[in-house]
Amino acid sequence: MTPPHLAPSTPAAASPAPGPPRRPLLGRPAVALAAVWCVTRLLQVALVSDFFGQIGDEINGEVHRIYFHWYEQLVTGVFPLDDVMWQYPPGAALVILSPALLPGLSYFQAFVVLTLLVDALVACALTRAGRETTGTTETTGRTESTGRTESASTARSRAGAWVWVGGLPVLMHVPLVRYDVQVTALSVLSLLALLAARTSRRPGRTAALGGALAAVGALVKVWPVLALLGTPRGRTTRAAWTSALTSAVVLLGVLALAFSHTFDFLRQQGNRGVQIESIGGTLLSLARLLELPDPGAYQVEYRYGAMEFVGPHVPALATASLLLTGLAFCWLLIWRVRARSWNAATVCDAALCAVLLFVVTSRVISPQYMVWLIGLSAVCASVRATTQRQVVRLLLAAAVVSTLAYPLAYGQVTAGTWYGFLLMLVRNGLLLTAAVLSCRRLWVSSVATRGTR
Repeated sequence: MTPPHLAPSTPAAASPAPGPPRRPLLGRPAVALAAVWCVTRLLQVALVSDFFGQIGDEINGEVHRIYFHWYEQLVTGVFPLDDVMWQYPPGAALVILSPALLPGLSYFQAFVVLTLLVDALVACALTRAGRETTGTTETTGRTESTGRTESASTARSRAGAWVWVGGLPVLMHVPLVRYDVQVTALSVLSLLALLAARTSRRPGRTAALGGALAAVGALVKVWPVLALLGTPRGRTTRAAWTSALTSAVVLLGVLALAFSHTFDFLRQQGNRGVQIESIGGTLLSLARLLELPDPGAYQVEYRYGAMEFVGPHVPALATASLLLTGLAFCWLLIWRVRARSWNAATVCDAALCAVLLFVVTSRVISPQYMVWLIGLSAVCASVRATTQRQVVRLLLAAAVVSTLAYPLAYGQVTAGTWYGFLLMLVRNGLLLTAAVLSCRRLWVSSVATRGTR
């Protein structure tokens, strides 16, 4: 009998080469994220529930009164007529009408439920994006899914999901009683699609999806179009912008056919003043505290859905804000023309930088603007190559101070006390610092370096 060690080998099927270990769909980090999401969102729901009585009625008034009033008009096929508070592109009608999808609930209940669902969708998308490292290691290699050569800079991080899940509840009830979570979701998903186009088997289709989502977001609240600013030159940019323009034209045409007075919102934009929470408003708050040019020169009134300053030099300051916004746009165009180096994070870094510039130069910096910045920060934090990590930290700190100002001390902000002024000074100082740092880092990473990626 032949000894086992001398027996001829049989032509047994060769065992497959061991591949990388499969990661479970739900690892410990994902479970932890889900647990934190559930706890924090339950607390947010408690804030907008009847548990807080009159306080709850006050903070929910935007949905109960304004949104529901618009809903009653929109279901008749007419955009709000001569309503100075309707200042949004026609796509906003889709969000205002969306609670009709849940007929068993009141308008407010349906609005909150849908907002939570969108919030959860963003959290899941960021969690999934954070675990997709595109098959790379610390050295340059080929992705297993596409066979394309990718650098280690494409590695992802779950930090983005944590920024969203942990950052949003810092704003307390605000995300649930405004429709900015829905708008931000469109921008976040657009950026994630554009990031995925870098390693996708069908980069053109993936980029086109990102462009379409950005276009829908732009027809809801304009700013999501900035998600396309940092797309790399070539096929990605052509596919994204072509899809965006096509989607915008089609959706705008459908809305124009379905509703009358589709473009009436444009008449309400030019009359906006200087909100007390803007950087210009902070300067006016200081002038009011110092009684310049004379006592009682500046008053605060509720106009166009916000608390705005009334007094001398206010129109001039509003015009200056518009000019600064124009200069910011010019800087972004210069950056786009001169940029030569794109890494995996440039598209989201550019989007955060652009939105930051438009926020700090705006006549209006409402508390819900922080939802936008948290969402864009989350996308940046999900890519390890991002240049915006310090910017993200500054924005999270600004979100905390923003909540201290509204709703916790909003009475002092509107009354013009020193405490209210200092809160806005710190919050806006953080935003301005973040904007300057963001511009510098974006420029250094893409313009001040040589070569392309």
